[in-house]
Amino acid sequence: MPADSLHGYLNQQGAQFGDVAGERVAQKYGDTNTEYRALRESVVLVDLSFRGCLAVLGDDRVKFINGQVTNEVAGLKLGQGCYAALVNAKARMQADLHVYRLDDELILDFEPGLLDAVTQRLESHIVADQIELVDASPHFGLLSLQGPKTADTLKVLGLALPGEPFAHTKTTLDDLGEVYLMNNGRYGTTGCDLYIPTASLAKAAVRLANGIEGQGGCLAGWQATEIARVEAGIPRFGIDMDGNTLPPEAGLEKRAISYTKGCYIGQEIIARIRTYGRVNRTLVGYCLDADLATGTQLDDDSGKTVGTLTSVIDSPRFGPIALGLAKRGSESPGQVLTAREPVQGQATVAEIPFH
Repeated sequence: MPADSLHGYLNQQGAQFGDVAGERVAQKYGDTNTEYRALRESVVLVDLSFRGCLAVLGDDRVKFINGQVTNEVAGLKLGQGCYAALVNAKARMQADLHVYRLDDELILDFEPGLLDAVTQRLESHIVADQIELVDASPHFGLLSLQGPKTADTLKVLGLALPGEPFAHTKTTLDDLGEVYLMNNGRYGTTGCDLYIPTASLAKAAVRLANGIEGQGGCLAGWQATEIARVEAGIPRFGIDMDGNTLPPEAGLEKRAISYTKGCYIGQEIIARIRTYGRVNRTLVGYCLDADLATGTQLDDDSGKTVGTLTSVIDSPRFGPIALGLAKRGSESPGQVLTAREPVQGQATVAEIPFH
């Protein structure tokens, strides 16, 4: 959890808080569209210290996590990372993760509200492994810079953006302590995450806010980042994918799955999907002609339900759009599906990211 002093500072900046998975999250600081434009055109500062963060310690940490997640961890060098899914034996998703390989630990970053579930899932597969799982969130908070001027902002602060996605560096700043800097564009643009000691979060937020102001940026809340996320076609666990979702259904093959790494929990089923056929549903974009809500079911011309809206936003660039699932045969761009209740309207399948 972020230090109270961080929330105090965000309150002073006009933060309007709301609940996300049981966590108190800044929804916006003023005008959502202004925050969205800054994210797209310059740079924004986002408080993400509500996210789950688990440190994996012990001599067997790399081998163990490599056998638990869908992407290659054993091949990561120090200072590298990856995006992966954590699935059960039936290949159904339990979380999606950013995995970072540090000197003497792995860091797992994931959606809020999942700490207990992820910890219990991993603990259930520890046999003789030398592994220790530690909740890192009381010790470090996560602040994020997102937008095309991220690197310029870091330069002003005397920092450099690591060169490849999920690459990370560790540095010690005199007034902030030990800081981890991760290359992580979360919303379809350039970006970085900074893990900062909890006691220094408020001080770091002030410094970063001063840095983005010089680039024409601002603080941004959940609402603005959700617009950018949906436009980029990036699914969120707990919203667009859940415990019934297979990773290929959410379009995670290229980003989160290695088909050459060998065995892991759920690997056999995921490999079989690739070898023998497609999934029965897939994540798609929808362009909407009415004020449809998340959870709305969509029918084809015969009246059969073939789709569901999972994330709905009003985009300043594209108007009302959504992410959602579509059954096989109803996922081609240009197909028009119909919402009949509670509001009538049409949803046209679109390629993601939206363009």
